[in-house]
Amino acid sequence: MSTETLTLVRLMTWLSPSFPIGAFSYSHGLEQAVHQGIIASRNDLAEWIEDMISHGSLWNDAVLLAEAWHATVDGDLRRLRQVAQWGEAMAVSAERHLETMEQGRSFLKAARAWGNTPGDCSQMPYPVAVGGVAARLKASLENACTAHLQACAGNLISAGVRLIPLGQTEGTLIMAGLEDLIVAVAGKAARSSLADLGSATFAVDMASMRHEILPVRVFRS
Repeated sequence: MSTETLTLVRLMTWLSPSFPIGAFSYSHGLEQAVHQGIIASRNDLAEWIEDMISHGSLWNDAVLLAEAWHATVDGDLRRLRQVAQWGEAMAVSAERHLETMEQGRSFLKAARAWGNTPGDCSQMPYPVAVGGVAARLKASLENACTAHLQACAGNLISAGVRLIPLGQTEGTLIMAGLEDLIVAVAGKAARSSLADLGSATFAVDMASMRHEILPVRVFRS
């Protein structure tokens, strides 16, 4: 088996819905948006996720992943710790902080099956952990960004299918429609630096904050 094929298999494993990081229990504020009636259809959900990938937290996560990948390749633990601090500080709500840190911790724990975790650290936001592990095990940066964005989008679609609710066919139509955007944004993120961090999806951020006081909740965020 070639190295490229092996790393592809690993990325598919690490970013599969079955990888034990508890992704299914987080909606990234989507539950609140459905509760408010902001998202009520397939088109609403598709636009919400598209904005997150292009201009929101999923874009920032891809940038953080890329920075963590470079820091790990260079063996620069100080730089890796700094990007982890950036990722933690950029969580705009208590639940988003919980989401990224708990998934990062779980990801690093599960990834130990493939060897040591980057920086021998168990406290990293999720995208930073993915970037570090991908670099440590020689997965390409662009492939790691692509797989991460696809996994995050897939998790949001799965949450939306349950919350709105939508049929599985509508969910797969959203996923198919996101492919070109995911590939383009992943390529852009692979060429990015921390100077490219920034988001403009205020509705997503507000939904995440309001979810903290939602009386009845299915998801943790």
